[in-house]
Amino acid sequence: MRNTLAALLAGTVLALGHVAPAQSVEITLLRFFGDCAGEYSNVTDLDKAVGECGIIQVLTNKFNAENDLGATVRTQTVEWGTYYDQLSATYSTGSIPDVAVMHRSVLPNFTTRKLVEPLADGFAEVGVDTNDFAPAAREAVTVGDTIYGLPFDLHALLFHVNMDLMEQAGVVQNGEPVLPKNPEELLQQAKQMKEKTGKNYFAMESGAAEFMPVRLFNSWVWQQGQDVIAADGSAASLDTDAGRAAANLLAGLYSEGHINSALDYAAAEQAFLAGEAAILINGTWVVDSYSTQAESGQGGLKNYRVANVPNLFGQDAVWADSHLWVMPVDQSRPDEERKAALAFLAFLNEHNYDWSRTGHLAVRTSVLESEQFKALPQRSNYAKTSQIARALPAIPGQRTIQDIMVSELSAIWLAGRSVDEVLPSMQQRVEQALRRAQR
Repeated sequence: MRNTLAALLAGTVLALGHVAPAQSVEITLLRFFGDCAGEYSNVTDLDKAVGECGIIQVLTNKFNAENDLGATVRTQTVEWGTYYDQLSATYSTGSIPDVAVMHRSVLPNFTTRKLVEPLADGFAEVGVDTNDFAPAAREAVTVGDTIYGLPFDLHALLFHVNMDLMEQAGVVQNGEPVLPKNPEELLQQAKQMKEKTGKNYFAMESGAAEFMPVRLFNSWVWQQGQDVIAADGSAASLDTDAGRAAANLLAGLYSEGHINSALDYAAAEQAFLAGEAAILINGTWVVDSYSTQAESGQGGLKNYRVANVPNLFGQDAVWADSHLWVMPVDQSRPDEERKAALAFLAFLNEHNYDWSRTGHLAVRTSVLESEQFKALPQRSNYAKTSQIARALPAIPGQRTIQDIMVSELSAIWLAGRSVDEVLPSMQQRVEQALRRAQR
């Protein structure tokens, strides 16, 4: 019910000759990032927020407490794995959110079906300066010449490093981790880590539905100067020399016991935080949380460092994506709700620095260039990420392609399939998906 009762009450008061109070408006926000409403109930002090969930929850609380529209954002949280299915389902149920989070990689699936609103005019209404969007951020929310979203971050793979284990393994110099420069050095360091500490070199989610190995594989293919998917989405380049080199390196790390293939995302994270692995393959989104945990001195990770994913094959490149905010198309949305939704987006844009505290890279040039941003923990260690970030082209069906690659690659370490079996199958299935997406 969209403020029907409030409107009736307002009309009744006016009929009695009294002045009606300002009418309130409620908008819905659909997002992942976890549910921590209980932990941060009524908290509006951003200094008390930690991690993705904490920061977005406190930002929402703060908007609700401070906006002058009488607007209230009601948050609906969805688990990451089912999020896009549930968002798509809202269009048929009629419970369409006013604002929703989305990945750059998924945006084309919604713009081609005209399911999200163009936002350039709306941004002009509420004072969002699109010229302040960093070039990569503007590209992430633009399809053709139309802006369909508010960019919120650039997130990419990083090496999360336990410096104490690196020191014990003898791969620290002048206080900095000595990271490998080629595949041979990587395998040698992994062997050295096992021999000197008894610990794994890497912790990484490795299940049949886990994305991280594919993101690392893509990074290594790009580092060889090879596209994973052609820019126009017409072809894949997986069953190639570059794909074979990347897949063989992954396969070797698993077969030689340098990565535990039994770990899912949560277990890989816990292994790293408990001091059971030297390097965790994870993204920018955990830098704030891990820094806080290391500073507490209460776990196995006490000397924490972040590093760019090293260049092993000749060219700097690393997998990246972006979070952005969209307004799903809803023909029944009242104008006051549209205005409140745009005001909320403007508020989030103003607080891009606060979101960047998670570890994500900011998307506003003015924030990226600020001393405040540069002073955040670890940022100088991976400042280069914004220059070396790579993403699959903005084409429909990206998630389907990713799912195919996950199922195929994981069969190497989970089912004992060979690289020579997996790559032709992955190539064929991905190209079939590309053809379907272009129909």
